[in-house]
Amino acid sequence: MSKIIKVVVIDDNDAVLSSIRSHFKGSVKIDVVRTFNSGKEGMYYLLNKSNEYDLILLDILLPEIDGIKILEELKGHNIRKNIIILSSFKDDYTIKRLQILGVNYYMLKPIDMEILEGRILDLFNEVIDIKNSNNTTIEVEVSSMLHNLGIPSHVKGYRYIREGIMLLYSSEAASHLITKEIYPEIANRYNTTSSRVERAIRHAIEISWIRGDLKLMENIFGNSIDFERSRPTNSEFLTTIADRLKLKNKELVG
Repeated sequence: MSKIIKVVVIDDNDAVLSSIRSHFKGSVKIDVVRTFNSGKEGMYYLLNKSNEYDLILLDILLPEIDGIKILEELKGHNIRKNIIILSSFKDDYTIKRLQILGVNYYMLKPIDMEILEGRILDLFNEVIDIKNSNNTTIEVEVSSMLHNLGIPSHVKGYRYIREGIMLLYSSEAASHLITKEIYPEIANRYNTTSSRVERAIRHAIEISWIRGDLKLMENIFGNSIDFERSRPTNSEFLTTIADRLKLKNKELVG
């Protein structure tokens, strides 16, 4: 990454705007160039100053003009930027619409600033690798599924599960080597240990079984969860979701 990432934030929650500005103040990698609490004012800036920013952090529910309309206008004007949605609103139809409109990530509030920073850096570090590929769409699908399974984005296990699923999605061989390959790779990316990755994923799955959509769990993992709500192992959880995505997006897998 050779330059500072210039970020525009549009969110009607002043506390969120203040938190983002405060977190990135003084950062040598990320510069929050403008913030807006009005969808209309934010959209005007995005359409007329497209050469002054690299990334948009955007809420969906905004006064005057909502986030979906802003994304539609950007697409209509052929303005292509990296976009991360920050929202408390979760709906399958809306998330699917966001995929079509080119969103890179979808994060549920409350937002952990460290995780957000990591996502921004990952996005720009990997931009060459994902260019002209379908990885972005798949990542949004993974986010949507994990949200529906009740895993909050601020827990460490959430990002580890996302990474693990994406690694499995991209590699046939790795599905049999969760402990030897997947955990170490995730640990290396997040400067932690394999055992901590394993525990964090386990914790996230436990949360899922308390908060998640039971019908979706039955659909993904089978009717066995009705028997004392038994939980899949970490390996079963990761490989089952990765395999499901491969089947769903069969035409996208080389």
